[in-house]
Amino acid sequence: MKLPVLNRALVLEAPISVPDGAGGQIVSWTALGTLWGELRPRSGRESTGEAGPLSTASYRITVRAAPAGQSNRPEPGQRMVLGPRRFRILAVTEADERARYLNCLAEEEVAV
Repeated sequence: MKLPVLNRALVLEAPISVPDGAGGQIVSWTALGTLWGELRPRSGRESTGEAGPLSTASYRITVRAAPAGQSNRPEPGQRMVLGPRRFRILAVTEADERARYLNCLAEEEVAV
């Protein structure tokens, strides 16, 4: 395996439900920490979202591995933030046989 170039500071965020004051819930995001990672584009497509055209791109984000259960180990349902960009984590797998790195399959959605 070629070693990844971990040159992007990504903020790992987890969703939390917050009461909206009217008996419902609002999803808010809380930062869990910063991970250094490598971003590699995979594919993209255009679709129609609730507010109109939507561009969706998939990425493989490689980060250093962390033991299962640690707060700095990415999980599906969380997201990574890079400036104004948001990457929704869909799946997480070990990137190498020694489990030194994790691959996060993620999607970025942008309104067109």
